[in-house]
Amino acid sequence: MAVVAARQLRSPAFRRRTTVRRYRARLAAVGVSMFALLAGFVFAGAIELALTVPASAQSFTYNPRPPKPPPRPANNDGRMLVQAVEVDYDYNNQRVSAVGNVQMFYNGTSVEADKVIYDQKTKRLHAEGNIRLTDAEGKVTYANIMDLSDDYRDGFVDSLRVDTADDTRMAATRADRSAGNYTVFENGVYTACAPCKDNPKKPPLWQVKGARIIHDQTDKMLYFENAQLEFFGVPMAYLPYFSTPDPTVKRKTGFLMPAYTTVTGYGYGVETPFYWAIAPDYDATFNPRFTTRQGVLLQGEFRQRLINGSYQIRAYGIDQLDQSAYAGQPGDRQFRGGVDTKGQFALNDKWVWGWDGVLLSDYYFFSDYRLAQYKDPLGSFLSLPTEAISQLYLTGVGNRSFFDARTIYYLSFSGNQDQVPVIHPVIDYSNVFNRPILGGEVSYKTNFTSLSRETAAFDPITTLANTASLCTTTSADPLARTPSQCLLRGFPGTYTRLTAEAQWRKSYTDPFGQIWTPFAILRADAINSSVSNQPGVSNFLPVGDTQALRPMPAVGLEYRYPFINVQPWGTTTIEPIAQVIARPNETYAGKLPNEDAQSMVFDASNLFAIDKFSGYDRVEGGGRANVGVQATTQFDRGGSVNVLVGQSYQLYGLNSYAVKDATNTGLDSGLQNTRSDYVGRINYSPNRTYTFSVRSRVDEATLNVNRFEAEGRAAFDRWSVSMIYGNYAAQPELGYLTRREGLLGSASIKVASNWVVSGSARWDLEANKLNQYIVGAGYVDDCFVLAANYVTSYSYSAGTTPPVLSHAFMLQIGLRTIANSSSSAGGSGIQ
Repeated sequence: MAVVAARQLRSPAFRRRTTVRRYRARLAAVGVSMFALLAGFVFAGAIELALTVPASAQSFTYNPRPPKPPPRPANNDGRMLVQAVEVDYDYNNQRVSAVGNVQMFYNGTSVEADKVIYDQKTKRLHAEGNIRLTDAEGKVTYANIMDLSDDYRDGFVDSLRVDTADDTRMAATRADRSAGNYTVFENGVYTACAPCKDNPKKPPLWQVKGARIIHDQTDKMLYFENAQLEFFGVPMAYLPYFSTPDPTVKRKTGFLMPAYTTVTGYGYGVETPFYWAIAPDYDATFNPRFTTRQGVLLQGEFRQRLINGSYQIRAYGIDQLDQSAYAGQPGDRQFRGGVDTKGQFALNDKWVWGWDGVLLSDYYFFSDYRLAQYKDPLGSFLSLPTEAISQLYLTGVGNRSFFDARTIYYLSFSGNQDQVPVIHPVIDYSNVFNRPILGGEVSYKTNFTSLSRETAAFDPITTLANTASLCTTTSADPLARTPSQCLLRGFPGTYTRLTAEAQWRKSYTDPFGQIWTPFAILRADAINSSVSNQPGVSNFLPVGDTQALRPMPAVGLEYRYPFINVQPWGTTTIEPIAQVIARPNETYAGKLPNEDAQSMVFDASNLFAIDKFSGYDRVEGGGRANVGVQATTQFDRGGSVNVLVGQSYQLYGLNSYAVKDATNTGLDSGLQNTRSDYVGRINYSPNRTYTFSVRSRVDEATLNVNRFEAEGRAAFDRWSVSMIYGNYAAQPELGYLTRREGLLGSASIKVASNWVVSGSARWDLEANKLNQYIVGAGYVDDCFVLAANYVTSYSYSAGTTPPVLSHAFMLQIGLRTIANSSSSAGGSGIQ
C-alpha cells in the first residue's frame, strides 16, 4: 500500500490534482513572475520593456475547460488572473507550466498563448504558440516563440509582429535582446500604414525592410542595415544604412530629410536641416541651403515654449558669389540676410500680447530666396507675399467687449518703403452694456490712430504714359501731381485721430406686426495732422498743421413690416424696409487726410448701414433715407431664396459721397447723386449642395449695369466647384478708365478615396487671357502624403517696373514617422 501510495504521489496526474489544492499561493506568486517576464518584451512604438509586476498578487483561477476569450479587464485591483486548460507544477524540475488557451490579466495588460513555462532553475520563461501580449496603452505584440531571462536583459522571440497604439507596425523572423538595452530584429519590416482591410496579406502602401533593424532603448533610436524602401511591395530605394528615432520619440536631435529647390537667381539648391532638441521646452533647427550659383545660405531657427506662451527667432544670411544674377535689383550686393521673430503670451483667459518682427538687408531678399511663401494646408507653395509686418500688440476679449492695441511697421517688398506709413499705435475698444438704458441697447466704441509717412504716395488716374509719369515723386514738371492726373494715396507727415462713438437702439413691435427701431448716435473725432509741403501735396490737402474737432450726432428710425404667407410648399416673408437718418453735414469734408476709408463699394450688403464709409477718417453727413424690399422663401423640403432690392436718397445737406478728397472716395460709387444707383441681390440655396448668388448695381438714370457679380458653388461628396463672374463699369475718377470683366474659378475633385485634384484660374475677359492659375494634385492617407502644385503669381518691383509673373512647381512627399521631403522649382518673366 505504501508503495502504491508513493507511486500515486509521484504520478503527474496526482501532481496536477494537487496544484490548486496545495500550491495555490505559490503558483500565484510564480504566475506573477511569469506574467512580468512576458509583459517585459513589448514594442512601445519601437521595442520597450515593461515594468516589473509585484509578486504580492494572490489570486489564481483554474478552469479545466477551454474558455472563450473574455474581454480584457481594465483593472484587477492589483490581482492577477490566470486561465488555462491545465496548470502543472513540476517539483523535481522546478517548472511551472500553463497549457491550453493560456490567458493572464494584470492591471489592464493581458497575455495569451498556447503554452507558458517558467523554469526556476535557469530563471527563464518560455512561451510558444499564438502569443498575443496587449498592454494597457493598446500596444499589441504577436509571436510564435518567446524566450526570456527573468531580468529581461537577454532573450529571443521568433516570428514577431507588433502593432502599437499610434498605428505603427513592425515584424521580424526573429528578435534577440541583449545587455538589457539592445534588440536586434532579423529580416525586419517597419511601416506606419494600416493593412488592407480586404486583403491583410497585401503589402502596405510603403514599408522599410532591413536585413537587421537594431533598437537602442536608451537612445530610443532605430538603426536600419541594408534597408530598402518599398511601395506596394516594389523596391524603390536602397540605403545601406540609415537611422531614425523610434515612434515614441516626439523630438530628437539629428538630421532631417533634405529639400531640393531651383530658382533662376541662385540655381539649384539643397537644404540639409539639422534639428537640435536642446531641452523639453526649447529647440533649434539649423538649415543651410547649398546653392550652385550663390554659395551657402545659412538659416537658423530657435523656438521656446513657456508656461503662458511661446516665441521663435529665425536668422538668415548669405555671402553671394554671383551678384550679377540680381544686377540692377535690390539684391545686387554681396551680403544679404535678415531676422524675423514672432511670439504670443497669455496674461490670463481674456488677455494676450505678442509680436511679429522682420528685419532685412533688402526688401527683395525673402522673395529672391523663397523664404516667405503662402502655402496650402499640405504645405505646398502657393504665392509670394508683397509685404512683411512688424508689430507689437495687446488684445483682450470679454463677453460683450473687445480691446486691441498695436503698433505696426510694414516692410514693403515693392521698394517704396518711404511711402509706407508707420503706425505708432492703433487702438480699438468696443463694449455693449449688459443692462438696457431707457429700454434699449447701449454700446460704444473708440478708435485711436497715429501714423507718419516720409514721402507722398501718388497713383495715376490715367494710363497715358506721359501723364502717369507726372504722378511720380521725382517729376520736375510744375504741372505735375494735380487732382486731374493723380490720387494722393498717402500724404507725407504725421496724423493723429481720436474717435469716440456711442449708440442707443431699441426695437419694438406694434399690435399690427410693424417693427419700429429708433436709434441715436453721437460721434466725435479729434484730429491733429501735420502735412509736409512736398511737391504737389498742396493740390490735395492743406499743408502745415491742422487741428479739427468733428462732431457728428445722428438720430433715426428704421421701419420694417413683414408679411408672411404660409403655403403647403413653404413660407414666404415679404418685408418692406425704410430707414431715415437726420444729422448735420460732414465738417472738413475732403480737407483732412484719408488713410483708412479709401475703399468704397456700395451694394446690398451696406444699403442700410448708417455710415457707409469703410473707416473712421471719413464720416457720412446730411439727411439720408434708405429704402428697400426684402423677400425670403423657405421651402418645406429644404432650400431657400432671399431677394433684396433698394435705393438710397440724399434728403438734405451736403452729400459726403459727392465731395472730392485726396483719394476721390465716394465718387463713382453710385452714391454721389441725390438718388443713388439701384442695388440688389439674390441668394438661392436649393439644398446643402448648391448655392447661387447674384449682386448688382444699376445706374439710376440709364439703367446701365455698373457692377455685376454672379457666383455659384457646389459641394458634393467627392468634388466641389465654384465660379465667380465679375463685370465692373469704368470708374475714371478712381483711375479705372475701362470696363473690367473676368472669371475666377476653382475646383476640387476627389478622384479616389485618397486622391484629390484641385485647381483655380483667373481669366481676364477684357484682355482675353489667363493671368493667374494654380493646378495641384495630392494623395493623403494615414501614413503617406504626396502633393504636387504648379503656381503662377505676380511680384512687384519699385517704380514703374512692370509686374513679374513667377512660375513655381513644388513636389512634396511625406512618410509618417519617417520623413517629409520637398522639391521646388521656379522661374519668372516680365508680363
